[in-house]
Amino acid sequence: MPFVLDTQWTSDVWIALFVPLLVGFVGWRYSSFLSIPRTWSELRDLVSLKSLDPADAPPFSLQRAHNTYARFRHLSVAEASRVQASYASISRTHKRLGYTIGYPAKLNRQAEVTNVNGKITDAIARLAEREFDIDLPPRGGNSMDLMRVREALKHYIRDWSSDGVRERERIFAPILDVLKNVENREMKRVLLPGSGLGRLAWEISELGFKETSANELSFFMNLAFRFLLSPNTTSKINEHTIHPYAHWFSHQRTAASVFRSITFPDAIPRLSPSFKLVEKDFLTLKPPPPTDPLLPPLPGYDFIVTLFFIDTSLNVFTTLEHIHSLLRPGGTWINLGPLLWTSGGQAKLELSLEELLRAAEEVGFIIDPQEDGQKSRTVECEYTGDSEAMMRWIYRAEFWVAHKLKC
Repeated sequence: MPFVLDTQWTSDVWIALFVPLLVGFVGWRYSSFLSIPRTWSELRDLVSLKSLDPADAPPFSLQRAHNTYARFRHLSVAEASRVQASYASISRTHKRLGYTIGYPAKLNRQAEVTNVNGKITDAIARLAEREFDIDLPPRGGNSMDLMRVREALKHYIRDWSSDGVRERERIFAPILDVLKNVENREMKRVLLPGSGLGRLAWEISELGFKETSANELSFFMNLAFRFLLSPNTTSKINEHTIHPYAHWFSHQRTAASVFRSITFPDAIPRLSPSFKLVEKDFLTLKPPPPTDPLLPPLPGYDFIVTLFFIDTSLNVFTTLEHIHSLLRPGGTWINLGPLLWTSGGQAKLELSLEELLRAAEEVGFIIDPQEDGQKSRTVECEYTGDSEAMMRWIYRAEFWVAHKLKC
């Protein structure tokens, strides 16, 4: 009797052979920059790194960010084409007037400087491909993601250029003044959720803390920061040139100011055992183990610093509770920022300052009084402002320092 191979048995054999090979390969392939996955969800995430369509990826994910950086030129050219088509629709008389004042030359200049910016975004995309082994070809993209890339590029000016010094000093100083007075910094850990392009986190790490962790969810920010951290892409002061305002014609005094260039970085950041980048959702973080032998062996950060972060919460009660849970007993929370809540019903809570401070106390914080006896003090500041524009957006941000009870 001839031997007949059972098809169901064959499928089971293939599955039994393939799954261990897949697990082993993924663990080996990503071991250079990620720990071996401990759960099925982690394995699924690693496999999807290459296979997930960017359009189906979460809004701030690696896939979406890389795809938009790689497609920056294409998306910008498509947008510019719509602008040019709109201009082409005006009457011949108005076109002559536009030519007289130099408007067509302005549109051509925008295309030129967009190409300069594209050199930066292309380099960011290539670095991401090397560091995360991305081989999925870029495709699609949308205006919202393009805006996120442009915002990240503007953060180079705010965080890492001499043009951003004044803005940085205004909001960094209250925080750094507190941390500079901390004793035994070499035994203390600091966490900065929503760290953006990492300048404040880097400056805090330079004060000599045992560990400063820059935590950022958005890979639009993380990839831009990695571009500065890597010696392969950034090796010297003011190595790069960018035109950060070229996409925004409103509130400009001259065409020249629209297209002005700015160089960056004004300092060279590098990761180290005392300066770490944590690329994940703040709400998933766990307290670190204790480091100070003079304190009870309880885990937690010694300081959590939130700068323009609290109002990004969809449920600020959850955020307050998590800040509290991540701090060791007696730990300190330092905050500076506005309360510009996500609108349209996305935020589950939109609190006033009074409500927020009371909620913090209910969670378990003791808020230190300021010099005038109030729980917080106002700091007027800007955020990625354009010093030459006809408009200024001034925040009356609030600064406070709070402590978690020691028991």
